[in-house]
Amino acid sequence: MSVAIISHPQCMEHDMGQQHPEQPARLSVINDQIISSGLSFVCPQYHSEKVTLEQLHCAHLHSYVNDIYKNAPTHGVLNIDADTQMMPATLSAAQYAAGAGVMAVDLLMQKKHRAAFCPVRPPGHHAEKDKAMGFCFFNNVAIAAKYAIKHYGLERVAIIDFDVHHGNGTQSIVQGDKQIRLFSSFQHPFYPYSGDGPSADNVHNLPLAADISSEQYRQAVSQWFPLIDDFSPELILISAGFDGHIADSMSSHALIDADYHWITQQLVALADQHCGGKIISMLEGGYAINALGRTVVAHLRALLKS
Repeated sequence: MSVAIISHPQCMEHDMGQQHPEQPARLSVINDQIISSGLSFVCPQYHSEKVTLEQLHCAHLHSYVNDIYKNAPTHGVLNIDADTQMMPATLSAAQYAAGAGVMAVDLLMQKKHRAAFCPVRPPGHHAEKDKAMGFCFFNNVAIAAKYAIKHYGLERVAIIDFDVHHGNGTQSIVQGDKQIRLFSSFQHPFYPYSGDGPSADNVHNLPLAADISSEQYRQAVSQWFPLIDDFSPELILISAGFDGHIADSMSSHALIDADYHWITQQLVALADQHCGGKIISMLEGGYAINALGRTVVAHLRALLKS
């Protein structure tokens, strides 16, 4: 079965300004590279549907969701924090971004596709159960995980977050949940300055030195694979952040396209072994416009086993 690509044009409309790193051009370069690589011919593409309130409430407090909906501006800009702003198009973009993960779960669980990649924005892994931060409003990957458990009765879902920033939001939502295992690697110390302390048994944080090499990175994250194997997940979700790339000024890591291809290959092999290949990747970070599209193609080729 093929790999689906799920997004929505509305995800391009959320715009925090030309100088902001989390900009619409991120999706433009990804789409351009998917087309020029020829992968658009082999990956069926879908427009996502909006996430529902019920689905949001699986991961976020009712009061928080209500505040986001109530305070969403109809004009002008609402400053959530120094890095995170809402404008009239933001709520809709966030609804479609979160809805992409839900649609991906449906497509895989109904055996219409083996895997899915969701190039969506705004990203989600910094959004906590009751707080927007770090460019994020709804936690796309946590919503997908909770939906899969609630709607399809899954008992074991693994989330692997290889963004260069700690997935603090995802941790806030899933910690203590025995049906979910979270694996998050990140540069430390670095925004959001979390993840290096004690955590729940189902959370496996991996703080990494800023100047880590490709070889050291691969050796470090390899310690996850036996743990994922022992967990025997029924679904694997990826928070795919590409901001550890050597071309990305957001971090001090020096990873290359091949590193993202490699880690995706390892996760695909685990998905093949334990859950019939079911693996969903959702875009998180990655701000080097000159490299992002190419790196995503390397990731997508690994999802395709090519």
